[in-house]
Amino acid sequence: MRIGRNDGLDGILAGETVLSHVDGEAGTLVVRGHHIEDLALHGGLEDVAALLWDGFAEGGGDVAAVRRGLGAARRQAFALVPGLLSVSERLRPIEALRVGLAMLPDDDPTPAHLRVCGALPVFLAALLCHGAGRPPVAPDPALGTAADLLRMLRGTAAPAAHVRALDTYLATIADHGFNASTFTARVIASTQAGLISAVIGGLCALKGPLHGGAPGPVLDMLDDIGSEDNIGPWLETAITEGGRLMGFGHRIYKVRDPRADVLKAVARELGPESGRLAFAGQVERQALATLKRLKPGRRLDTNVEFYTALVLEAVGIPRDAFTPLFGVGRAVGWCAHVFEQERGGRIIRPLSRYVGPVPKQAA
Repeated sequence: MRIGRNDGLDGILAGETVLSHVDGEAGTLVVRGHHIEDLALHGGLEDVAALLWDGFAEGGGDVAAVRRGLGAARRQAFALVPGLLSVSERLRPIEALRVGLAMLPDDDPTPAHLRVCGALPVFLAALLCHGAGRPPVAPDPALGTAADLLRMLRGTAAPAAHVRALDTYLATIADHGFNASTFTARVIASTQAGLISAVIGGLCALKGPLHGGAPGPVLDMLDDIGSEDNIGPWLETAITEGGRLMGFGHRIYKVRDPRADVLKAVARELGPESGRLAFAGQVERQALATLKRLKPGRRLDTNVEFYTALVLEAVGIPRDAFTPLFGVGRAVGWCAHVFEQERGGRIIRPLSRYVGPVPKQAA
């Protein structure tokens, strides 16, 4: 037991898990025995879901069963879309998703993890279509999550390269240890509140800009830099004035984020479709060199958000949907952690140290 001031709980062991292991010093992410590079580049979201849910829930270990279950759940969720759109007119996508998940009843014959992970892409696509003045598109349960999400967004089938890029992204970010949103979901699960409540809590934690909101600002940064000849001066000014370079540095990784390498490979596969990949590559190289020179001793490398922004922009995801889309992929991991936490059966209740005023002693 360790008692003392630690505002961010750094170094505190909060539990054991069989789901994923993050080694920040080595720059590795292992998901149930597989390096994320091998897992994401050779499979998609349904593959990772089957792996994470194996031994815990329906469909676990069977990719085809997961694909069928999620497809059916997407079709089921579409019936709730009119009600969701009627009550979320003034809400941002991430806020409206909270409403959508809250519409899912706890007592339904379809397993909650399938309903949650099936509903999120349907709700997100419908909300984005509605915001653009277009009617929502019904899901196709025969497709995978990534292909169907892009089809619902566009109204027509997406190119195979775009489907593969989005599927790889969703697989890459499905689980990442006891991050803020996952730990939130586990705390809620430990109270036996149920999976849907736990996932809503995870989504609420993801909404915070310190956790799930970085990919959009990466594009804002690239927009602001604007041209090749402005890269050096912009970076120099931003760093010397104490600004933060979006897409660089990570709380855990002290070397390169392995997920960044996966998504960089995806961006390269998209080729010219990835838009400003060459420009972004120049920004990355100069940023790393400038950070090394101006911040010696600080270990700041490229993180997952940098190439996430380029990939999502290339496949046509609007910036205000980046964070809720992260939730579509991460929900697979949240569900797995809920299963694992519920098996433990003990409520999470850490200690705290009181540092407030002491009651006055009676005379």
